[in-house]
Amino acid sequence: MSKSRTLSNPAIVNSPRTLSSTGCLFIVVAPSGAGKTSLVKALLAQRPGVELSISFTTRAPRPGEQHGVDYFFVSPDEFLAKRQAGDFLEWAEVHGNFYATSRSWIESRMSSGTDILLEIDCQGAKQVRSMLDDAIGVFIAPPSIAELRERLLKRGQDSPEVIERRVTAAQGELQQAGEFEYVIINQDFATALAQLLAIVDVARLRFAKQRARYASLFEAWGTRA
Repeated sequence: MSKSRTLSNPAIVNSPRTLSSTGCLFIVVAPSGAGKTSLVKALLAQRPGVELSISFTTRAPRPGEQHGVDYFFVSPDEFLAKRQAGDFLEWAEVHGNFYATSRSWIESRMSSGTDILLEIDCQGAKQVRSMLDDAIGVFIAPPSIAELRERLLKRGQDSPEVIERRVTAAQGELQQAGEFEYVIINQDFATALAQLLAIVDVARLRFAKQRARYASLFEAWGTRA
């Protein structure tokens, strides 16, 4: 599954592309503690046609991980060859291992009618959207910084110092919410989930996607772009 990570040395492309596939690409970004993981998990359970992006990585599989399910596990040489060929929308080095999002894999899944959801940080989202300009950006925000801090404390996973670093990072990320088409304020989980589901449903009804799905029908209508 795709994991949020800090981007390093993004792939370079000439100009953004608009895909003619039937599937949609959703990019979901949120500060740590905003509830993104729970919302995405619930979305995937209620919308079977949406899949998480699967990253490529050079690290070894951990116990229970499966190739093509959790990650695509490749050798460093394979990774570098794909990067050199321009296949990665973004890539990063984390703790000595490489991770990346594959353009060809995403385009293949979307061409088959599958919607892809990519969880990534703000910097990574900006890079992906610079290459695929019809990606749909969703920013999930906490109702307040105080509430975010309280949620992080209740997790019981981090020291007070780490929590404060996460809060500081969140304040910087919230300033970038304006770069996304949709912003969900996750004050009530059920409401936030309903809003996320609505974004997915409406995106599927956009003219370009409907025309791709029902090409013969639109041709019969004589409908123009």
